[in-house]
Amino acid sequence: MENQELTNKEREIADDKLITGAFEQLLQIYIDSPHRKKVDIITKAFNFARQAHKGVRRLSGEPYIMHPIAVARIACEEMGLGSTSISAALLHDVVEDTDYTVEDIENIFGSKIAMIVDGLTKISGGIFGDKASAQAENFKKLLLTMSDDIRVILIKICDRLHNMRTLQSQAPNKQYKIAGETLYIYAPLANRLGLNKIKTELEDLSFRYEHPDKYEDIRKKLSLSEEERNKLFADFTAPIRESLDSMGIQYEIKARVKSPYSIWNKMQNKHVTFDEIYDILAVRIIFTPQVRANEIYECFNIYVALSKIYKSHPDRLRDWLNHPKANGYQALHVTLMSKQGRWIEVQIRSDRMNEIAEQGFAAHWKYKEGDQPHEDEGELNDWLRTIKEILDDPQPDAMDFLDAIKLNLFASEIFVFTPKGEVKTMPANCTVLDFAFQIHTFLGSHCIGAKVNHKLVPLSHKLKSGDQVEVLTSKSQHVQPSWITFASTAKAKAKIQAILRRDNRELQKKGEDTLKQWLEKNEIELTTSVVEKLCEFHEIQKAEDFFLALGERTILLGEKDLNELHGKSQKSGAETSGWRKFVPFLGKGKKKEENPQTKKLVVGKDFNKKKPCIISEKSIGMYIIPTCCHAIPGDDILGYIDNKNQIELHQRACPVANRLKSSFGNRILDAKWDMHKVLFFDATIQIRGIDRKGMLHDISDVITEKLDVNIHRVTISADDGIYDGKIEIRVHDRAEVQEIVDALKQIEDMQEVIQI
Repeated sequence: MENQELTNKEREIADDKLITGAFEQLLQIYIDSPHRKKVDIITKAFNFARQAHKGVRRLSGEPYIMHPIAVARIACEEMGLGSTSISAALLHDVVEDTDYTVEDIENIFGSKIAMIVDGLTKISGGIFGDKASAQAENFKKLLLTMSDDIRVILIKICDRLHNMRTLQSQAPNKQYKIAGETLYIYAPLANRLGLNKIKTELEDLSFRYEHPDKYEDIRKKLSLSEEERNKLFADFTAPIRESLDSMGIQYEIKARVKSPYSIWNKMQNKHVTFDEIYDILAVRIIFTPQVRANEIYECFNIYVALSKIYKSHPDRLRDWLNHPKANGYQALHVTLMSKQGRWIEVQIRSDRMNEIAEQGFAAHWKYKEGDQPHEDEGELNDWLRTIKEILDDPQPDAMDFLDAIKLNLFASEIFVFTPKGEVKTMPANCTVLDFAFQIHTFLGSHCIGAKVNHKLVPLSHKLKSGDQVEVLTSKSQHVQPSWITFASTAKAKAKIQAILRRDNRELQKKGEDTLKQWLEKNEIELTTSVVEKLCEFHEIQKAEDFFLALGERTILLGEKDLNELHGKSQKSGAETSGWRKFVPFLGKGKKKEENPQTKKLVVGKDFNKKKPCIISEKSIGMYIIPTCCHAIPGDDILGYIDNKNQIELHQRACPVANRLKSSFGNRILDAKWDMHKVLFFDATIQIRGIDRKGMLHDISDVITEKLDVNIHRVTISADDGIYDGKIEIRVHDRAEVQEIVDALKQIEDMQEVIQI
């Protein structure tokens, strides 16, 4: 017993030493920063949080207080935030995990810190309803607070970064949930706030946990090609250094290597191999301007000097100097042809631009202690205003809400001019309608078209950078449901949906009354399950849409609905109506196919979510494999518990799975294959190349003769000497598909081979 007490005491002493050391490091970083030295409030917050989390440990085994210290350190060191943010970071889990309330925080630390901590505290209860996503709700609360104080989201990103850095202690299903959510929401959010370095790390960490083998493979390939890259960098930059030295410029040249996630993403989207990616290396020139006011002019001077050494690509000049990106990013990007025959991108930026690119201009915003507001606040304020508008419109569906936010986060920008010559920043691929709603809701809702560069165009016309747009309106014009299909910005979509919902409310009310009367007539009580049954019967997802259809009289309730509610099957011979009962053989052969031999697995209360689902030849029939990604053995997969408590299997990189991970993370399961090349699965390969005699023979010879694989279907068409086609094959796993792809690439005149 004494030994036990001694061990506990030793552990306590070791923990204290660890915690004190970590906090002293944090304080030192803060003291070395350019902020006013408010050490007292930070120390007070640390002591309070330490006491609150006393005795609690993380899954990794370390004292819990180490997590808030690490988050505060990221906020101070990597974002350049001040004492208020550091204190809030130290306290961010106190309200959520202990008995202390927001009021307690406010009494001790003031309203500012309390508001930030409240914004970071997960919410209980629902905005969207019982079945909706708690993740989406928490995110919504975060954004609501963020629109008042940007530091809320900045600290949340710090929190997420540390959680991602320590993700190895979590169970695989939790890893997929957190990694998916990070990739879907937090990485784009960090990018939108100009936190480029953090965005890259979040993406790489997500990729590492979701696709460990692919991550490791790319990392090894990057390591093997490092020597070659270093030589290319040295040879390429030598004449540049010489030229800049002669100009008397104070500069630093860095190599920027593409991150593993960016490489993998490009390989997926462009359907290329690692060796076919030529922009792994980029060069960054960071200079200190001789005169701060002339830094843009000096950027162009450097570009002129470079173009004398190397030929530049005419279509690859990106001027972010005069028109910074919406996240504050400024630089001049130029692509040059090296002596080795490789295109290399060069990014030219001043030391100030580099700081904003690394830390994000949100961190330099008006709340930064002792600083004057930045002139480029405007863009951030506009963005926050848009977010607020989306939040003000109550979205009934969690997925819709997350998608609306994402529209705003991901969009790359174009510059559009008003008739008076004002510049408006708009997302790429936006339409006239988006532009109209961006200016004013009234303008958008009564828009009939526009004059783009003095030419008349419809609402759906896509705008390009440099277009001058004059919106045309009519008082008789009203918002149409079809508008939602060609609106691309979150703001326009949210406004159109809000107006349509307002218009639809009356019809929904009418539909609801119709249903009540019909149910009363048939002596059936109106319950949620009754509405759900009818929705399912009419293949409608939401109850609101069902009421609307009733109100519009596109659905008329009758005998079939009644039979459905009473559980009477219409498929039995006795109840078959109409001409079908006189054709006895019709549909008889189908029944066998429709009843699968294996019953689907239904998840019960005792189901262990932490345990992986093992997919074998015997159990595969118990799971649902949706067509969105068509997972086959060899794919990185996960499970998802659907609304019927059955398990769907998705590829981890599937777009549908990405949405599910970020909205319904508590339903995500780990899943692993245990197949032994017994069953066959369908796979499709797309091919493209130069048409010649005997091409089809060569393709079939490779697949059937050399590799002994069964071809299910081939469709090939040739036009102007180019052929295009799809080959459907039956394989055991993804490795066999890759083998076929590699073999097909060796065929003469074959240009592209893509797995679908």
